Amino acid sequence: MRYRTLPPLALALGVALTACGTAEPEPIPSESTVAPSPSASATTAAPPAALLPTGDPETVAADLDTPWSVAFLGETALVSDRDDGDVLELLPNGGTRVIGTVAGVVHDGESGLLGLAVDDQDRLYAYSTGPDGNRIERYALTGAPGSLALGAKETLLNGIPAASNHDGGRLGIGPDGMLYATTGDAGDREAAQDLDSLGGKILRMTLDGAVPADNPFPGSLVYSYGHRNPQGLAWADDGTMFAAEFGQDTWDELNVITPGGNYGWPEVEGIEGDGDYIDPVQQWNPDDASPSGIAIAEGTIYIANLRGAVLRAVPVADPGGSTEYYAGEYGRLRAVTAAPDGRLWFATSNTDGRGDPADDDDRIFAVTLG
Repeated sequence: MRYRTLPPLALALGVALTACGTAEPEPIPSESTVAPSPSASATTAAPPAALLPTGDPETVAADLDTPWSVAFLGETALVSDRDDGDVLELLPNGGTRVIGTVAGVVHDGESGLLGLAVDDQDRLYAYSTGPDGNRIERYALTGAPGSLALGAKETLLNGIPAASNHDGGRLGIGPDGMLYATTGDAGDREAAQDLDSLGGKILRMTLDGAVPADNPFPGSLVYSYGHRNPQGLAWADDGTMFAAEFGQDTWDELNVITPGGNYGWPEVEGIEGDGDYIDPVQQWNPDDASPSGIAIAEGTIYIANLRGAVLRAVPVADPGGSTEYYAGEYGRLRAVTAAPDGRLWFATSNTDGRGDPADDDDRIFAVTLG
């Protein structure tokens, strides 16, 4: 059974939605061989009047090792170190300190400590790969900025399929107060269509890990399915939920997510016009994209792209258009988030084994929106 109720923005646009995502693609060319673009180069339609990146990005942290996610506790940024399982606190002087290490993290290829989220009770949620699969854990955060520490651990969910690729891993707390998680198919293509599997899905749960009563499939954490490797998750002001994911060989995707929606993987990839599946609102060749984290700020969806080595801006009101920023200037981009100070932060991923790191990589940048 598939639910087709659309959120307000999707109804206004008449959007029909789909699909899913790739293994993380091949290494991008080195930064020395990628021709830098101007600060903003229009690919299709420029966003309507909005606050957009202006000026040169400022480095807020450098010399990081495989940062994957950035979450904020008040004004303090917390960063996940994929390979070591460390949670870092960024200090005002640009330095970092380890506030704790998620125990039992298994790093193999794309797996490790992935997404982070913080709730309004100052608790940290972490998605990571353990010995028995991917899991979601919650930690109390103790201390004050400059002396934060991870407190007691609670396991909310385990047994999410894991592999050396296609692990999903993004966490987000939606405007409804629920915790959402993206999961990859972990190399098992058919799992994405299997409602009894947690692989190839977007999951929705309470902050304690329980199944919400209004989930589309009774008794199930599955919110949407037919995904390959989604790693981006964000909500517009009206509650419309967007997700970005890796395609296989042909199309990476930006999707509007509806409860119970089937996004087609592995039956379809990209826009197919098949009424059985929900089409993406925009698609890109993986060479130009490989989208990981996304964020929405001032009416614009920002997408961090790995192989494409670009920050892509998509207007919420017209999600079929896009503008590129910083193409080839900083290498692979993994995460993007709207910071409490109104700036947009984005993190590179050049030390993940597929990039060409500069001496001070990996880095986190902040850019003013104006």
